[in-house]
Amino acid sequence: MNWWNSISFTADMALMGPAGVLIALWLLVSKQWRLVLSWSVWYGGGLLLVVLSKLVFMGWGVGSSALDFTGFSGHAMRAGAVYPVLLYVVLQRAQPRWRQAGVVLGVAYAVLVAIARVLGHAHSVSEAVSGCLLGLAMAAGFIWGARGAVDIAISRPLALASLLVMAVLSFKAEPVPTELWLHKLAMHLSGHERVFSRADWKLVQDGHPAH
Repeated sequence: MNWWNSISFTADMALMGPAGVLIALWLLVSKQWRLVLSWSVWYGGGLLLVVLSKLVFMGWGVGSSALDFTGFSGHAMRAGAVYPVLLYVVLQRAQPRWRQAGVVLGVAYAVLVAIARVLGHAHSVSEAVSGCLLGLAMAAGFIWGARGAVDIAISRPLALASLLVMAVLSFKAEPVPTELWLHKLAMHLSGHERVFSRADWKLVQDGHPAH
């Protein structure tokens, strides 16, 4: 696994799924019921938009050849949504400037993941940038709604247990085959025998049917 793929893996669903659950758990332990719902809606909404954008391309070829766009980058979206919020919640009881610095660091890392998706040849620039912006918008929506919240208690035992879980997953977890699942779902929904790909754009431009 090269450098860029290693960075990309830190935003794989194998890590970002549990990380999203841990954020909800921290909020739940703090009895922040409204924020648990808010986080679930923002993060879940971002994930849903990624899935829908990929399905409509895979199943029906809905995308943009001019922009080289076949759907939001899921890795970039998850990084943008999770890392700023993760640091915002963890640093909730720190001084405001440290909390703000944590959010900025989370944003910067999300941008790095988006760059890794492009340099690792996993996504086009339009897909990585749009995915990152989508994720950051989800994070901003949650953080804006959470401003002024008090008593978000990150207990040391819970924080330690969470870090141990994430550390183990970082070394032991395998990438989740989300693309394969989406391929199967797109074929099932569209009734086509195969999914659309970028190569189909060239076929259409040459006057040949894509399927």
